[in-house]
Amino acid sequence: MDTQPSPIPSLSASPPTAKRDPMTDAARPEARSPRGFIDRRARDLTAERKILAAVAEVYERYGFEALETGAFEFADALGKFLPDADRPNAGVFALQDDDEQWMALRYDLTAPLARFAAQNWESLPKPFRRYAFGPVWRNEKPGPGRYREFVQCDADTVGSARPEADAEIIAMAVAGLEAAGLPSGSAIVKINNRKLLNGLMSAAGVDSEAQKLVVLRAVDKLDRLGPDGVRLLLGEGRKDESGDFTKGAGLSAAASERVLAFTAAGAGDRTGTLAKLSNVVGGSAEGDEGLAELAAIDAALSRMGVGPDRAAFDPSVVRGLEYYTGAVFEAELLLQTTDEKGHPMRFGSIGGGGRYDDLVARFTGERTPATGFSFGVTRLAAALKAAGRDLAAAVRGPVVVLVLDQERMADYMAVAGELRAAGIAAEVYLGASGMRPQMKYADRRLSPVAVIMGGDEFAAGTATLKDLDLGRALASGVTDNAAWRAERPGQMTVPRAELVAAVRRIVEAPSSQGPRT
Repeated sequence: MDTQPSPIPSLSASPPTAKRDPMTDAARPEARSPRGFIDRRARDLTAERKILAAVAEVYERYGFEALETGAFEFADALGKFLPDADRPNAGVFALQDDDEQWMALRYDLTAPLARFAAQNWESLPKPFRRYAFGPVWRNEKPGPGRYREFVQCDADTVGSARPEADAEIIAMAVAGLEAAGLPSGSAIVKINNRKLLNGLMSAAGVDSEAQKLVVLRAVDKLDRLGPDGVRLLLGEGRKDESGDFTKGAGLSAAASERVLAFTAAGAGDRTGTLAKLSNVVGGSAEGDEGLAELAAIDAALSRMGVGPDRAAFDPSVVRGLEYYTGAVFEAELLLQTTDEKGHPMRFGSIGGGGRYDDLVARFTGERTPATGFSFGVTRLAAALKAAGRDLAAAVRGPVVVLVLDQERMADYMAVAGELRAAGIAAEVYLGASGMRPQMKYADRRLSPVAVIMGGDEFAAGTATLKDLDLGRALASGVTDNAAWRAERPGQMTVPRAELVAAVRRIVEAPSSQGPRT
């Protein structure tokens, strides 16, 4: 038997339409991105970095420490796969290590935390409070706005069963979203409790786990279908506009109305919501326990200054309740948003979390209380952009030093060096084009200033500066700020010794739209 390993090119077949090199007849690889993976340039990266920096500052102010775990975890640690699966690739990207153990790129940031906590529990301060951010990978079907790789940001407390730990996570989530760029009142964290739903199920006579799941899925469609549509799904079922029939949960009319009364109890402040919920689920042991936990969360949030306009009790929040064991929360964007064509749209959820007391127990066999909040950084950046608050809108490139005399390259490099030493981003044009293409290059780089030094400037000991920010503002139709335009000459010549100071004035000057970020 031939045991010679296959050559590397066979591991990545070329697409059928690949062109062939006329000299070697070898297939040329097509420049293409794998489905669900995207390339991001400075504009998008800058927006995400601003979000992460702002949120990390909030989390550290709350006493949470940063933690970074590896991109790979053993597949069985992710909690999604059967240990005897031949290849655990349903939902994750997996590979088999040389010790024949399956590893997978992390699916989220919570499972690695559970593994880390179980592995290091004896040496950790308890409760253990950590935040983390980084890319996660999901081997799922990609679609519009749905990628296989994206950045998440999490904060979790492991080792505290107190409802105040949930309240602190909620307050921190509110503060983090506002620090990221959402004005107060433009998003709300909606809170529910798994124990309330368990009490509701008992009161409605729902016993089987399968029936509970159908009820939860029906309630999750409340925003889209309304009470009448959900009522059908709680009963015998519903036929949609296409004629497709969805089998219902099979509840009685009285039980269905009880579930709908539960979902409608969220109107009003938190205290009023608790009173309405008590009328629906009060009396069952688990329901009463859930009510007591929400009351403690309400008291803590109120003392921390987080009112019902920023965090509200909403019994219709049911997403993830197969996973969460107590409080569950979901952050929803309230700002008016538009799609790429300018049409109004509902953006919906921008983050969520809750209490998950069973995850660490997968490793230790002992229940360990935990609670946390997570949001997708890319999604939040998209939400801000859709709401007209694009964090990358003011991103600019470096000052560009044009090269008009190839014999003076060392002088141009010296200019860039002086600007950099003064804390100003700068580069020398290193292409081979003339002045006009160089100016076009500087504009595409979103440079604030182009430094022009040719024979005349070198002879006179001067430098010419072109204010590209001004040019772009005028080109975009900024005509309502005459004073701003009058104070900014589009081009100026300054003594060589004053070049750095003059560039700084242009770079740091306020724009016609307000301060730059």
